[in-house]
Amino acid sequence: MRRCYMKMLGFLTFSWAGLLLCLLGEATLFADDKAVLIPVKTSSFWALQAVSNSAVPAVRNKVWVRSSVDAFILATLEQKGIKPALPADRRSLIRRATFDLTGLPPNPDEVETFLEDRSPDAFARLVERLLASPRYGERWGRHWLDVARYADSNGLDENVAFGNAWRYRDYVIRSFNADKPYNLFLIEQIAGDLLPTTEDLTLRHDRLEALGFLCIGPKLLAEPDKMKLEMDIIDEQIETFGRAFLGATLGCARCHDHKFDPIPTDDYYSLAAIFKSTRTMDDLATIAKWHEPSVSTPADIQIQKAYSERLAAQKTSLTNRVSEANRLLLTALGTNALPREPERQYSSNTVAQIEALRTALKALEAEAPEPASTMGVEEGTNILKTIQVHLRGSHLTLGKSVPRRVPRAMSFGPPPEFGERQSGRLELASWLADPQHPLTARVLVNRIWRWHFGRGLVASPDNFGLLGERPSHPELLDWLAHRFVLDGWSMKSMHRLLMLSSTYQMSVNGSREVEDVDPENALLSHFSLLRLDAEEIRDNLLSVAGKLDLTMVGKTIPLKNREFVFNHTSKDATTYESPRRAVYLPVIRNHLYDLFQQFDYPDPSITSGNRAATVVAPQALMMMNSALVLEAAEGFAKRLLAPPHSSDVQRLLQAYLHAFGRTPSVLERRLAETFLRSSQTAQGRGVVSESARLEAWITLCQTLLASSEFIYLN
Repeated sequence: MRRCYMKMLGFLTFSWAGLLLCLLGEATLFADDKAVLIPVKTSSFWALQAVSNSAVPAVRNKVWVRSSVDAFILATLEQKGIKPALPADRRSLIRRATFDLTGLPPNPDEVETFLEDRSPDAFARLVERLLASPRYGERWGRHWLDVARYADSNGLDENVAFGNAWRYRDYVIRSFNADKPYNLFLIEQIAGDLLPTTEDLTLRHDRLEALGFLCIGPKLLAEPDKMKLEMDIIDEQIETFGRAFLGATLGCARCHDHKFDPIPTDDYYSLAAIFKSTRTMDDLATIAKWHEPSVSTPADIQIQKAYSERLAAQKTSLTNRVSEANRLLLTALGTNALPREPERQYSSNTVAQIEALRTALKALEAEAPEPASTMGVEEGTNILKTIQVHLRGSHLTLGKSVPRRVPRAMSFGPPPEFGERQSGRLELASWLADPQHPLTARVLVNRIWRWHFGRGLVASPDNFGLLGERPSHPELLDWLAHRFVLDGWSMKSMHRLLMLSSTYQMSVNGSREVEDVDPENALLSHFSLLRLDAEEIRDNLLSVAGKLDLTMVGKTIPLKNREFVFNHTSKDATTYESPRRAVYLPVIRNHLYDLFQQFDYPDPSITSGNRAATVVAPQALMMMNSALVLEAAEGFAKRLLAPPHSSDVQRLLQAYLHAFGRTPSVLERRLAETFLRSSQTAQGRGVVSESARLEAWITLCQTLLASSEFIYLN
């Protein structure tokens, strides 16, 4: 049994969980001369070891192996005596891949083209087409927005609009579409403003918009204790930074040494010094204001200038008209002094003219263009070389001073040196983006795996610590991380690698025996049955109805920047009626869109690398009764009825192709035809009523949309 040295603070600080882990050999508790408690033996914990270039294992069934990924999966299956599932049928495969990479269904023509293409590289070319689609960035950018806890409002005490958060959202979508190397993507979000200067205005704005990552978290804006407010914001940044990039719960060390992971309080405040040297808030008075750097283009400046000129001209017109009215009044009164309320003595015609000018001025002021700015951070005026530890997390009780540095347990090679004139964000970001970092590439490839397969190789993608899950295939995780860096940190290359494998292209039909041995399918003996995310369900409804608007980017929250989301009646005036993709719908903290809430949309206040897929009764009720589904069913029906010379058989074929990517079975077609015949005739006399015909098709379409097959992928 390992010896356990416990920290004494006048009384015994005791952790049953820590002691148990120590006794089991999973952790080592020790203290240095400062009595720091570090409960994990960092020399052996898997996540803190250097990424190895694992050898690809040998397997017996070499025919099944299309890529090295398959060899790792198959080697484990063969050890367990499990055979992988058969390949998925081609209809299921194109539907799976299209939703996976774009979040939208394939249209019938795309399905038919793929089915007719029998060349060996047909699926590879399908993947390339999907990766080149602008829809790819919208789908995979949304995954990252979950991690970045994206929202269009603050939440908490003052739920005001983040009127410019959309610029960060659009930056993320652009970055995914451009296949921006992940190491650069990471650096820009932490220290984009500190990268070398460039004359490229678009690139400068891109880097400023990336800094929204550090600014879009929830904030207690009306907190009366301003020092606490500042430290709470820093804490939220550190926790998000740790979970997003390191899979580490750094925030646990704010008040005490981390109970399970090797993150002492000293290391937490070493990071806090970096973020405290960074300016996130411009004004902490009353309702605090976050920092918003300008991203104005020459066109924006011209618009603002033209507006200012119009406004000045309107004010001058009003002033001149009032002056003229006063001059005429003085002449009429034969005096040099105006009465106390001169307008009471103006002629009715003059009053009407002045009121018209004032109304026009008020309307013009309401049209003021919002400054082109983005949520972000900048270097603070006070760069801290050291910071005092806040005992028990309180800024009112200060302890020893610690220097800026990176977490010591995650160190590799020489630690970064922090300059005296900058916050240290650039050094921190560069340390993260180093190919030798033990966590950065592992965490990201695990996220990509999870978003493809529904479960990460590490099932807790935001926590690679002692309380997180262990890797199901540790050698594969390391091989992927190593390959990811070698491929230039390219996410699209990782997509190709995973999707062109036999592992990805398996059927969902696993054997009964496997379900008993591996109920969660952690060994990947078959492809897991996946439900569409909330956004995919909503976009799929609009897509089959022919109503989806594919306009990209731009502001979509119908509120001015910093405007209160909830008014004095506590009613949210935000609308979700837009036909644009769900990624562009407003995300209001504390009041999410109903459909999002029903289908497991994550809490937008915290990093979320996982999404649940619950099955509860209200989901079925929503798919049967919600206005969105009813409108989609009507649009779908009208779309099918639009071609004047189509038969019901042809319309049924199109209905199933649009809804499920397949044709109806003989039984499905017979039942649908029977239903349509009985429902389309009016009063049983064999006369087809147009209204009855439409209602019959709406009912049929709604039945398809409310089915499980519509929201699940085989």
